[in-house]
Amino acid sequence: MDVPMWVWFVTVGVLLALVAVDLVLVGRNPHEVGLKEAAIWSIAWVLAAVVFGIGLWVVVDGTMAGEFYAGYVTEKALSVDNLFIFVIIMSTFAVPKIHQHRVLLIGILLALVLRGIFIAVGAAAIDRFSWVFYIFGAFLIYTAWGLLRHKDKDDSDAADNLMVRLTRRFMPVTDDFHGSKSMVRIDGKTWLTPMAIVLVAIASADLLFALDSIPAIFGLTQEPYLVFTANAFALMGLRQLYFLVGGLLNRLVYLSIGLSLILAFIGVKLVLHALHENTLPFLNGGEPLSVPEVSTGLSLTVIIGILVVTTVASLWKVKRDPSAVKKVD
Repeated sequence: MDVPMWVWFVTVGVLLALVAVDLVLVGRNPHEVGLKEAAIWSIAWVLAAVVFGIGLWVVVDGTMAGEFYAGYVTEKALSVDNLFIFVIIMSTFAVPKIHQHRVLLIGILLALVLRGIFIAVGAAAIDRFSWVFYIFGAFLIYTAWGLLRHKDKDDSDAADNLMVRLTRRFMPVTDDFHGSKSMVRIDGKTWLTPMAIVLVAIASADLLFALDSIPAIFGLTQEPYLVFTANAFALMGLRQLYFLVGGLLNRLVYLSIGLSLILAFIGVKLVLHALHENTLPFLNGGEPLSVPEVSTGLSLTVIIGILVVTTVASLWKVKRDPSAVKKVD
């Protein structure tokens, strides 16, 4: 898929315009986002992704559309798990509800920038070295195993990670929020506010999320444009999803197991693809191996199937055992 540069510019320009408009609107009218507003915007972003995929089908072909949908669903699933971390951060720092929308929007903008960098680096590496797929595949399998082993771990340290501790150590921080300000001047001295610490925590979480999500989506499509747009559509609807399903997140008790299975599946898919494209001289004399490859249709079916089973099983579990609900604080 040869994407003209003007298409890239238009896509990025539209996304930046949407972010800018949202920032202006939030800045002028900070408010607590209600369920109705969150539901409308969540549906709108999902429909936008569906329409974009249909456009790919019409303009390019069904294969590209399928790869986009597989990547979008995977990134959306990973982002739902990430939302639980955001809930913990918001709860730990007691972020006022009228400012949570702004924090999420800035966090998503940072995530887009970080993932854009990761996508560029990943695409360049894949273009030059086909053996990178082995590394991506092994990393995803390792991540899946770690996620499965620590599915019941306490995520409260997300609000007190190394970046947060270093920021607190080298900069004075006020005890109270000062509206949406990140910095204030008190008695001629510059202080950070808790809002700045929240943004640091969100940014560091974004960095960790990108380490998982980018290799995962490269396992579904190697087209940088599809990787970027799938990430963008998944992330741009994330803040509305936060307010829409915030109370449901802690009921998805088996989500980590489902995500570990998805990551392991994509990891195996990447290794098979690497073997199919093999150029390593010490493996089969540098010649490709005749191994089966997983189709886009099968990938999409497996991913959606795992998510459906995970969600149903989680809700059934907490209905039978309310004590299984994950605690946020």
